[in-house]
Order: sequence, then structure tokens, then C-alpha cells
Amino acid sequence: MATETLKSDTGAGGTSVIRRVLLDNGALSALVVLVVAMSLLSGDFLTTQNLLNVGVQAAVTAILAFGVTFVIVSAGIDLSVGSVAALSATVLAWSATSAGVPVVLAVVLAIVTGIACGFVNGALISYGKLPPFIATLAMLSIARGLSLVISQGSPIAFPDSVSRLGDTLGGWLPVPVLVMIAMGLITALILGRTFIGRSMYAIGGNEEAARLSGLRVKRQKIVIYALSGLFAAVAGIVLASRLVSAQPQAAQGYELDAIAAVVIGGASLAGGVGKASGTLIGALILAVLRNGLNLLSVSAFWQQVVIGVVIALAVLLDTLRRKAGSGAASSAGAAPGAPGSGRRGALKFAGAALAVALVVGAVSYFNSSSSGGTKKVGMSLSTLNNPFFVQMKEGAQAEAEKAGIDLTVTDAQNDASQQANQLQNFTSSGVSSIIVNPVDSDAVGPGVRSANKADIPVIAADRGVNKADTATLVASDNVAGGKLAADALADKLGGKGSIVILQGTAGTSASRERGAGFTEGLKAYPDIKVVAKQPADFDRTKGLDVMTNLIQSHPGVTGVFAENDEMALGAAKALGSKAGKSVSVVGFDGTPDGLKAVEAGTLYASVAQQPAELGKIAVQNAVKAAKDEKVASTVKVPVKVVTRKNVADFS
Repeated sequence: MATETLKSDTGAGGTSVIRRVLLDNGALSALVVLVVAMSLLSGDFLTTQNLLNVGVQAAVTAILAFGVTFVIVSAGIDLSVGSVAALSATVLAWSATSAGVPVVLAVVLAIVTGIACGFVNGALISYGKLPPFIATLAMLSIARGLSLVISQGSPIAFPDSVSRLGDTLGGWLPVPVLVMIAMGLITALILGRTFIGRSMYAIGGNEEAARLSGLRVKRQKIVIYALSGLFAAVAGIVLASRLVSAQPQAAQGYELDAIAAVVIGGASLAGGVGKASGTLIGALILAVLRNGLNLLSVSAFWQQVVIGVVIALAVLLDTLRRKAGSGAASSAGAAPGAPGSGRRGALKFAGAALAVALVVGAVSYFNSSSSGGTKKVGMSLSTLNNPFFVQMKEGAQAEAEKAGIDLTVTDAQNDASQQANQLQNFTSSGVSSIIVNPVDSDAVGPGVRSANKADIPVIAADRGVNKADTATLVASDNVAGGKLAADALADKLGGKGSIVILQGTAGTSASRERGAGFTEGLKAYPDIKVVAKQPADFDRTKGLDVMTNLIQSHPGVTGVFAENDEMALGAAKALGSKAGKSVSVVGFDGTPDGLKAVEAGTLYASVAQQPAELGKIAVQNAVKAAKDEKVASTVKVPVKVVTRKNVADFS
């Protein structure tokens, strides 16, 4: 049988070898199909610069995923790696700046922090008997909370010597890619050539059998989770180096990307199966998807759908490959390379590949602009999960359509790293100009500097950019708006009373500036006491929950300032009949729902920033800058307090 198989394989030729290589690795097949599809759909994809961008954008996820591979191979799960990455980077930045610790020692402290978090995870699972899901979920919250405590919710500048990890060698080879490759080789070495690596497979295959064979399973699990923490710390340092700052909210949701990369790469959540090369391929699939969809101008909302569909298809392809392999092995007289089994496998592969290409192509067709000769402008918004930025996008799109501009809008989802990736993609695709609404003013700097080097003008919208050149800043003054909110609320309360403040997402410039302006404005009213400040993350539901809790501890509150309308509306819901009567609520942004509430009397006022006008003016200045026309260094969009008296002018 072996001789017949060998002859069959030898006679099949090069095509058969390639087909079998692809069939033996479903993730590799999916990656090849995606690269080919993206190359055909976008002329900007298959360029050296863009492929390097893909590598950089995959680096952090891949490094995290390498650590998670150890855990999943041993039949565990680690949900804490994103938060541990953020905590490790924050420890490094705080130690090297605020605490004055030498940079080398600060790096060691960051690595030790990651290992310690993993050690605690392993101890809770091994000796505390907690399920891995629960133990690591608890660490996710603990690490994120400690990161916010250490940083006080604000980004911390990263040491210049460590920030070189986010730079390039020779002006073209990205250091994050080299770190990713190095960590991948270490992962492969540990899994394939060490005792702990063999122990991972044994524990994942059958934990009880591993214990009976003499393995100290509890100790091994502690080492496994400590390794995951170590890799998370390295990923956090690389991420912060790219952003030139440690972000307390960095790497949120990255644990899901890391797990997805491991599973796409062929690992089994049941344990016992997984390899470093598969994990790397899984991370590259996610990076290629996000990069390609940006280049194809696919809607930010549709991108989520496409990524989910392609992940499912990639795993399905691997499942079909496994079934085809087992079916061939069990068929009477059928060798692995027999014509019947190979034909069935090839058909399944071709069907899955065609489905992937059709999904990407169809969504690209329905969402990309059909105009070929128009100017291309890229716009990266901090989030589209907020009516304010949705209105900004709508105003920008309306102006772009009027001017005959091809505008691509992306959603950074309040993730500074994702926004950096989007700016890289815009730069490599050769847009005429870029509009950026920064998640963080410092973290967006490196991406804007890359655009500066490519002579692409950048327009900052709503928030400024630090340590980089922008053609203009189109914004309203958040600090001035906060002061106006303080004056409006104080006027309504007659200069005295007890108030609470609902803060936005910790670390965002909008929250810091609006809060600072409100605090400054309140200094003129000493009889108004702030009895509580709590974050509600610019979210209506969280505003409702937080305000419901605050009412219990402060029943005599007479005023509320929320740093956006969404939280203000949540607070008004929690107050019920008190809203607009015994308790005055002031919001910020002047969103449609907020203005309706002002008109109805449940909100006393909202500081309106006119986001649609802001988006419109940003596009106008982007067009001028692309034509090398002179633009003002700052363009201010008027900020006004909207009450029941003047709400009709805004509605």
C-alpha cells in the first residue's frame, strides 16, 4: 500500500503536491484565497509597503495568540491577555516616567507583571479549582482596573528608547514584524522541542492520563499560564511602542482576536492540537481581511459582517479537510492520494474558496465607489457607536458627494491601535488627503507622521494631533463647551445645589477636556457641590445604570452634568419624573435624541457642537489641502448651549 501511495503521489506532478499541501492546511488555503482575492479586487494590496503594513498590523495579535496557543493546546482558555498587555505597558511607562526607574529595569518590571498575572491565573485554576474561563475573566477585569488606577485614566508617554520597537530598520523593515517572527520561533521551539511543550499536548489530550503518567499537572498549568502572561507583556510593549504611549484602554477585545487566530490556525478548543505556524497564519488572515476591506472602501459596519463570515468559512474549510482526510483513511483500499478522495477534497476546497471570494467581492461591489477618476479621501473616526460621530460622518459624506469626492470612512472603535492601522492603510493606498478624528491625540501621532512623509495632507477633526503636522484642525472647543455647561447648570440651579458628573470613557481626550472645562467653570459657583463622579463610557445604558446607583447614595441631588447626550439620556431615564423638575440634567453634543429631550423638558440643556457641520467643513478643507490651496491652521465650529428657548433653531 505504501508503494502504491508513493507511486500515486510521484505521478501526480507539481499540481497534485500543491493541492495536497493546501488541503492539509485549511488556514493556509484560506489565506492564499484571501490574498489572491484582495490582489484582484484592489491594485493597492499587493505592494511592498502594504504587505509590510499587513505584517505590522498582525504583529500584536500574533504575539498574543502565540501565548494563547500554549493555553488552548492544554485545553484551557485565557481571556485576560488583552488587559494584561495594557497593564504591562502601563507599568513600563509609569515606572520609566513618573517613578524615575531606569528604562531597562522598567522593561523587566513590565515582563514580570505579565508573568505574575499569568501565574495568578494558573494558581487559581490549578489550586483554587476555578474554571479557566472564570479565573481569566476575573484577571481581565483586575488587570484593566489596575491599568486605569496606575495611569489615572490618561495615556502615559512611552520612553523613546523603547518606542524604537515600533519603528523600522533601514527605513523600511518594521521592528514589530521582527519581534513577531522571533516570538513565533520561540513558540515553535517550546511546543516542539521542550518538556513543557510535550506536557501541554499531553494535558490537552487527556489530563487524567497525563497525571497518572507522572506529570505534575498543577505545576505545569501554572507555567503554561505564566508563559501566556509573558507573551501578553511583550505584545503590550510592542503595541505601546507603535502608539508612543501606554493607553490604559489599549488592546480591548484583542483576547478574542487572539483566540480566533489560534482556532483559525487549526488548534482545537478541546485541547491537544495546535502549532505556531497555524497561529501565525490565523493572525495574518485577520490582518489581511481588515487591511483589504479598508482598501476596498467597504463600509465599517459591513466589515464586521465580512470578518465574521470569513472566520467561519476558514474554520469550516479546515473541518472539511479533516473529514476528507479521515474518510480517505477509512475507505477500503483508498490511499490518501487516491483519485476519488482527492477529487472530493479538491471540490470541497474549491467550493469554500469560491464562497470566500464571492463574499468579499460582493460586499466590495455594493459598498465601494464606482467612480474611477475622482479624488480619494480617507476618514478615520474614533467610533461610529455614538450619534455624534454618526452625524459627523453623514455631514462629511453629503459634502463629499456634492464635491464629487470618493470618501472612505472607517471606524476605529475607540481603539488607538486600530486607528493607527487605518492611517497606514490610507497612506499606502495613496489617498489625496486624510481626515482623522483621533482616539487619542498622542497615539495618532506616528500614523500622521507617516502620512506627512508621503506628502499626504492630514485634517484633524474634533480633536487635535500631537507631535505631527496637520494642515488644519476643524473642531469646537471642548473645554469652552464644558465651561458653558457649568454656567448653564449653575444658572438653572440658582448658584447652589448638589450635582453628580457622569464621565465619558477614561483616557479619551473628549472626556478629559469636557470635564476640565466643567470643573473650571464651577469654580465661580462655590455653593454648588459635586457629590459624585462616575464614568459611564459615553453609553446610554451605562448612564442609566450608574445614575440609578448614585440616586440611592445621593437622593438629594439637584443637578447632573453628563459629558455627552447619551449618558444624559440614560440619567434622565433613571431619574424618571424627577428629570426636568427637581433635578436638572445637562448633556453635551446636541444629538437629535438629546435635542428632542431638551424640547420635551427632560434635559434642561445640551451643549451643541453641530457635528454634521464639522464633518462638512473637514471635507471642504481636505479638498483644499489636496489641491495645495491655503487653509487656516484652525477652523472653529461654533458651540452653543441649547435650551427649550432656542431648540427650534437647531432641530
